[in-house]
Amino acid sequence: MSYTALYRKWRPVEFDDVKGQDHIVQTLKNQITSGRIGHAYLFCGTRGTGKTTIAKIFAKAVNCEHPVNGSPCNECAACKAIASGSSMNVVEIDAASNNGVENIREIREQVQYPPTEGAYRVYIIDEVHMLSIGAFNALLKTLEEPPSYVIFILATTEAHKIPITILSRCQRYDFHRISIDTIAARLTELLKAEGVEAEEKAVRYVAKAGDGSMRDALSLLDQCIAFYLGQTLTYDKVLEVLGAVDTEVFSKLLRKVLAGDVTAAIRSLEELIVGGRELSQFVGDFTWYMRNLLLVKTSDNPEEAIDVSSENLKLLKEESEMTDIDTLMRYIRIFSELSNQIRFATQKRVLVEIALIKLCRPAMETNLDSVLDRIRVLEQRIDERPVQQVVVQSAGASVQEAAPAPAAPPQKAAPEDLQKIVSGWKVIVGQTTAAFKQALLQSIPKYNGETGEPILYVEFQTPLGRLYPDDSEAKQELQAIIEKQLGKSVELHMLVAEDHQQTNLTQITVDQAIRQNIHMDVQIEEEPGSSLEE
Repeated sequence: MSYTALYRKWRPVEFDDVKGQDHIVQTLKNQITSGRIGHAYLFCGTRGTGKTTIAKIFAKAVNCEHPVNGSPCNECAACKAIASGSSMNVVEIDAASNNGVENIREIREQVQYPPTEGAYRVYIIDEVHMLSIGAFNALLKTLEEPPSYVIFILATTEAHKIPITILSRCQRYDFHRISIDTIAARLTELLKAEGVEAEEKAVRYVAKAGDGSMRDALSLLDQCIAFYLGQTLTYDKVLEVLGAVDTEVFSKLLRKVLAGDVTAAIRSLEELIVGGRELSQFVGDFTWYMRNLLLVKTSDNPEEAIDVSSENLKLLKEESEMTDIDTLMRYIRIFSELSNQIRFATQKRVLVEIALIKLCRPAMETNLDSVLDRIRVLEQRIDERPVQQVVVQSAGASVQEAAPAPAAPPQKAAPEDLQKIVSGWKVIVGQTTAAFKQALLQSIPKYNGETGEPILYVEFQTPLGRLYPDDSEAKQELQAIIEKQLGKSVELHMLVAEDHQQTNLTQITVDQAIRQNIHMDVQIEEEPGSSLEE
């Protein structure tokens, strides 16, 4: 006997076997038990979520001689005939290859004749959005007023392509993407039935790779079992088969990118390619990894926001302290653009290498987030290297270099740091308490435009802000959040726009900060009376 794929072998045969679509299953069962069966249904949703499966179960249930709570018995002659595909009452049509007017005309001729056995003739039209406009028009009248014994079930992944005249005549059911937990639980059941041992971590990764599709997950699981036939399915083996990359590999790569080590980053990519990793999969997984890192950076409860193991979460928290939000947003933008380009590219490796170089060398780009990343790199270099003072003496004298001394990071914010505070203002405000947060959302960060002093003025624009200028606890709370975010302390004044008389306050703009503060000047001191000319 020939082998049957898992997704076909374990296809649900009754409503209770369907996973992840309880809202649809319950509605259809209620319709069958109460006799309120419609004449036209539209099943829409992503691939592999159970549209065709539920359509076939529904076709059996309405023709079943002994239904059980709205589900087919699978024992009567009608159920067996439909299951084997020999029933004349259930017609399944692929609209992708039968999309012409003549195909719909054949259906219109067939519906004139009542079923020879059973109660209903059921027409399941899959990928219905592929029908031509003429075919839709030909179907319209029959769909609107079919005979009492005819049921149409239209299935599609792209409901927006269906004419509104068709949509208005159907009961629409939207199939949800199936959750990772639901898919993983189903895969575990099937593995036990098949007698295959597998690690929980491996099963969960396959469920995640299915991307909300039970059929895709079963196909991937089938592939993994076939590759390691008779062996325990481990997490590493699943990664090997699916061409995926482990989280630890992403962690090492990201650290090399943050360090600006282009050679090491390209070498890591080379190792992935030699190991047989698929580049499109790598780009998507790395983008997802950085998304998780961003959530860890911004979320109060990262354990609930992302679905990773405790070991990986610990690693993500450690790396979140090594970078900032703007840098991560730039990385995600570059790789998101890359994922769209790489689909149709012939030189995928070249595109990925260019993207990695862009991550390591922000000077290659001129937009705002890349400039902020360049500032981060420069600040890191300044902190790592001691400042050397160059003194030019009189003519003929040698240039002396002062002894290097470790530069202590400034404790107080500099004028250019105000722009960094403004760039991350929403994140800072999001960490404050409820009422204070509402007042801050309607405030404007400002500075003294005449003096340019590194003093942050928070100007409240609503009456709610009157509660906080004299509130020392609120002031301390905001200062603590800014210090944690910036790594420096800042002098803070809170004002109400209608009350204060300071006319020198100016709104802080990030662009202005970038233009004014990206300068690295080396000052050369001359002794009095000396000259550079001989």
